[in-house]
Amino acid sequence: MDLTVENISKTFSANGVARMVLKDVSFHVHGGQFVTLLGPSGCGKTTLLSIIAGFLKASSGEVRLNDLPVNKPGPDRGFVFQDFALFPWMTVRENVLFPMKQQKLSRKEQHKRLKELLAMAQLEGAEHLYPSQISGGMKQRTAFMRALAGNPHVLLMDEPLGAIDQQMRQSLQEELEALWLKNKTTVLMVTHDVEEAVYLSDRVLVMSAEEGKILGDVRIDLRRSRQRSEQSYHLYKRQLTTPLEKAPKQGG
Repeated sequence: MDLTVENISKTFSANGVARMVLKDVSFHVHGGQFVTLLGPSGCGKTTLLSIIAGFLKASSGEVRLNDLPVNKPGPDRGFVFQDFALFPWMTVRENVLFPMKQQKLSRKEQHKRLKELLAMAQLEGAEHLYPSQISGGMKQRTAFMRALAGNPHVLLMDEPLGAIDQQMRQSLQEELEALWLKNKTTVLMVTHDVEEAVYLSDRVLVMSAEEGKILGDVRIDLRRSRQRSEQSYHLYKRQLTTPLEKAPKQGG
């Protein structure tokens, strides 16, 4: 499913003062691509992702999914939050089943899909555990499977590894890539981590701290699974870091 973001602007007002966070942001994501929005904190990445999800209204512009306008949340877009946002009172199984129940799938369809997702994420045997009883990596896999449970056309991920310590982060990037390769859902991910962007993405859109301007659209032409020690890998890291360093910083 293709995703089109066209001239999106967003202004927030507080105490009579208006602040433009995004101005005329446009890009296109082709079906099956893993695309990352990379930029410094405060550049509007999460605001833009929330508009695409339908959680926020744009001040102007339009988001389209396969040429149909997006105006509100819907099952065609799955969302993975930074803190996983799993229901603590539900088991792994119940968390993954939740979106399927919301869509009123038949019991037979629910259990077939549940079995597929648990196997994909290697969570069999953990399905009756609660979030407090599983590791950070298992929480991440559960959140990813829950987002996929409703068969979304696009998966939106807001710093999905942001709550993970750096030591575990590379391992989970590899797990996340392996899960995505099995499914190849269209993905739009937000991160401020250059390494993460290079490892996971087919394309990286570099955003400025100033009104979310797109400073670059970089295709990551590396075979998967990616080798972090390769020279070409480090060249892409430098290529993505340069526009961020040169970009004007926000005041305040």
